[in-house]
Amino acid sequence: MDAPPTVGVEEEFLLVDPLTGAPVGRNADVARTAADFGMDLQLEIMRCQVETSTRVHTNTGELLAELRELRRGAAASAEKNDALLLAAAVPPTIPDELSITSTPRYHRIAENFGRLAHEQGLCGCHVHVAVPDRAAALQVSNFLRPWLPLLLALTANSAIYRGGETGYASWRNILWRRWPSAGPPPHFDSVAAFDTAVESMLSLGVILDRKMVYWDVRPSTTFPTVEVRVSDVPATAEESALLASLVRACAMTARTTDFVPVIAEDILRAAYWKAAHEGMDGAAIDPVDGRTVPVRELLDQLIDRIRPALQQLGDLDFVTEAVAALLLRGNGARRQLIAFRARGEVTDVVEELAAATMECCR
Repeated sequence: MDAPPTVGVEEEFLLVDPLTGAPVGRNADVARTAADFGMDLQLEIMRCQVETSTRVHTNTGELLAELRELRRGAAASAEKNDALLLAAAVPPTIPDELSITSTPRYHRIAENFGRLAHEQGLCGCHVHVAVPDRAAALQVSNFLRPWLPLLLALTANSAIYRGGETGYASWRNILWRRWPSAGPPPHFDSVAAFDTAVESMLSLGVILDRKMVYWDVRPSTTFPTVEVRVSDVPATAEESALLASLVRACAMTARTTDFVPVIAEDILRAAYWKAAHEGMDGAAIDPVDGRTVPVRELLDQLIDRIRPALQQLGDLDFVTEAVAALLLRGNGARRQLIAFRARGEVTDVVEELAAATMECCR
């Protein structure tokens, strides 16, 4: 097996009012404060969002340490601007009108996609794994397609929206897939097939540029990586590190695998809906054979499949322990529901999410 590839993580966060939890449009101010601290925060499409980006790493422990450091710095920068940093995939409270970050590209997207752009405020986590070329990126994409719903279920963190229960563990995923280029990618047999699909979307006007290829796995437009985008922003830094470890091990396994099943789109859509609806606390659809199975059973299958890569990475113990902790404690969606159902107060959800955001980061 080749040397382990490097990995990096991007996390998107909400900026909310510390008292009410309502989104606040202060990302430019927070980014300026972060720059004074020597930290680079990116501005997302909505003014209530910021994004952090790690360096590239070969060691998951070092990646986790930087994820915690970035959350700490972003939270301190938010606090300086009377805002609270929240690892939540959708605003849990009823927001005021969300405003677009003032860049030419974001305004162009808003003009072309209307209400769809103005109702964003959706926060995800993107994992980048180094690959030698785009053909390798598509090899990883094809391998990951059957496992994308499982990764979504594990990281679901958007059960409460606009002050109430959505009935879904990942409401972000339901909202996100309204975009014409979002969701699982097709199975691609070649780079030429990928390029043809992208050129078709461009010519039809359903995307404005290649950065709007929002598929949940894609060759990065910026880095020599494959980018996995299926996840809600996880509630804790440890969950983001767990996601990154699983994705990197999948990428390594894909590079040594001769055959992967081509999953029918209707089965994959059903598995996505099931994952978004039930998260990690219900059943999952195994896209390969269409059976309904416990999430834990499907997770065990994934870990068994990528075990050699996890061992080579030195991550098997970390993944085993992190998964056990996650199953016991619950992901962001479970935390939100427990907090909300205790008293029916959305401020309790904000308080729980704020604590999870900074868990082990202080």
